[in-house]
Amino acid sequence: MAHPAHEDTVNLVKEIFRSYLKERNQRQTPERFMVLEEIYTADGHFDADDIFFRMKEAGTRVSRATVYNTLDLLVECGLVQRQQFGKSQYYYERAYAYQQHDHIICRECGHVLEFCDPRVGEIQRMLSEIHDMDIDGHSLHFFGTCTDKEACKLRQESDNKIAGIKDS
Repeated sequence: MAHPAHEDTVNLVKEIFRSYLKERNQRQTPERFMVLEEIYTADGHFDADDIFFRMKEAGTRVSRATVYNTLDLLVECGLVQRQQFGKSQYYYERAYAYQQHDHIICRECGHVLEFCDPRVGEIQRMLSEIHDMDIDGHSLHFFGTCTDKEACKLRQESDNKIAGIKDS
């Protein structure tokens, strides 16, 4: 799982975002930069509501619409990646200075395991040559189920409690 970005990286992505907004005549609001900072100081994957509620809990005044709109801008400028792990909901993760990686997702509990295997990059280069394409990235998701059924069940129960779902 990703660890929070270093302060230098956070400052650099703020400059990249500032330039991106300026080039497109978009407003450079403090709220947009607070969303960016929240993303780059957080761990792992998150959805828009995760960011919204974390910011509210920290006392930051930001609207849900600002979070969603800022996420769209951050995806457009390449600072955040949008993922869909087999559900209808989008998850996000930071993209700048973050090693290319792929995902294994449990269909039962939703646990996401990140992995990096250089052979995937070799396959990408080979496909690029074979199909005469300039491939500049990929997204690879494997789906399965946890072999540790007890841990899987605990993650499901934890997610249900967070979502307010009661056991039957």
